[in-house]
Amino acid sequence: MDWPFLIDVARQLLSGVPLTLQLAGSGLLAGGVLAVLVASAAASGIAPLRWIALAHVEVFRGTPLLVQIFLIYYGLGQIPELRQSFLWPFLREPYWCAILALALNTSAYTAEIIRGALQAVPEGEVEAARAAGMSGVLLRRRITWPIALRHGIALYGSEIILMVKATSLASVITVAEVTNISYRLISSTYRALEVFVVAGAIYLALTFLVSLAVALVERRLNAHHAHRRT
Repeated sequence: MDWPFLIDVARQLLSGVPLTLQLAGSGLLAGGVLAVLVASAAASGIAPLRWIALAHVEVFRGTPLLVQIFLIYYGLGQIPELRQSFLWPFLREPYWCAILALALNTSAYTAEIIRGALQAVPEGEVEAARAAGMSGVLLRRRITWPIALRHGIALYGSEIILMVKATSLASVITVAEVTNISYRLISSTYRALEVFVVAGAIYLALTFLVSLAVALVERRLNAHHAHRRT
């Protein structure tokens, strides 16, 4: 095994990790905000808002992320009005197109996680809180949101892991994250096996750290809940 080569490949691929984390973090942050709006609209009593939210979820869950990236990066440039707008300096850049695609994609899945977590809140606990005089924001802050968070954190952890891995698709529009650097190394060295093994190890390490962090958060939330019930 050519350890000097593997070490050199690892060094070069690790230089793409900050960008990979930026893409994942920015996509999750923007997607999380959008997911809250989508979930709120889906639960709204206003029919048009519900339809728009449901359409958003179905479109972005029902089409491949790679296709969404292509449509945003190559398709938006075909709209003359958009090329003349203030958004064009951002949308012509692969980096921002990748973040937009990642955010839109994860927002659909996260909105469903939010919906499922809220539905998992036992009606009995909500009724008991109302009987104790809680309502509105106080009821949500002390009962609904904490319980929903405990139900949804594991699923959202899986979504974070999927988002970290999904950043590899940004390589197709020349964003220089880990996978893009891997392609360039392979084109110059013709040693695909070693390069992809190292790249896979890096993604594995990143997802392991995410899994560990989510498990710690989940354990703390459940420990706090158990402490309150004793």
